[in-house]
Amino acid sequence: MISTKYIAIIPARYASSRFPAKPLAILGGKPVIQWVYERVNTVFQNLLVATDDERIYGCVTAFGGNAVMTRADHRSGTDRCHEAYLNSKSKAEVVVNIQGDEPFIHSEQLETVTHCFDDEACQIATLIKPFKSTDTLDALLNPNSPKVVVDKKGYAMYFSRSVIPFLRNVPKDDWLKKHTYYKHIGLYAYRAEVLKQITEMQQTPLELCESLEQLRWLEHGLKIKTALTNRETIGIDTPEDLKRAEQFLKTMQQ
Repeated sequence: MISTKYIAIIPARYASSRFPAKPLAILGGKPVIQWVYERVNTVFQNLLVATDDERIYGCVTAFGGNAVMTRADHRSGTDRCHEAYLNSKSKAEVVVNIQGDEPFIHSEQLETVTHCFDDEACQIATLIKPFKSTDTLDALLNPNSPKVVVDKKGYAMYFSRSVIPFLRNVPKDDWLKKHTYYKHIGLYAYRAEVLKQITEMQQTPLELCESLEQLRWLEHGLKIKTALTNRETIGIDTPEDLKRAEQFLKTMQQ
């Protein structure tokens, strides 16, 4: 188990333009939020769900989980995590933000992101996954799968919905064969004082252009440490994603 230096918070809201009530959607006989909670609970001693909806709160407490109510007007899951952290009166030094729609998040990924804080300079940590040379060009071009470039020490230089870097004089069909591209996995951890800082920051031009909140942090001069994972995750953003997750679950159980 990860030490009490860390607290894991799962932000989960009821409203969603593409899939309302998705934390309560049933996957393999259990709500999605329960899958996430039980996976995270194998790693973290300190864990809670932060929600703005009594139905999600009731669901979590019914299966024996910890939950706190938060305001409904937060701009992002990051802001919701900060309110939940304050309400919990936790003394944890690092807050880990785990998406409430990632039922197959793996313990190895959670442990990997916390190890970033072995580096005293680390303010924020996240995960990245290399694209395979056999992946399709469509997968690389997909704007819903943000890409990231990092420096020699593994710190993020930029995130984009576009393909970065652009390979000049190389046909697009050969890009994945000629360069290792990285996709961003949306799992974050922050030092508690940095999380407070983030919630007080105004939105920035690059963030507004790409609709990626981590660009706000980079524009304000914060450093984001990245760590590699080779495990695939299945986020549930649509009813179609839920069907894919059901199929994935069946293969896991075979």
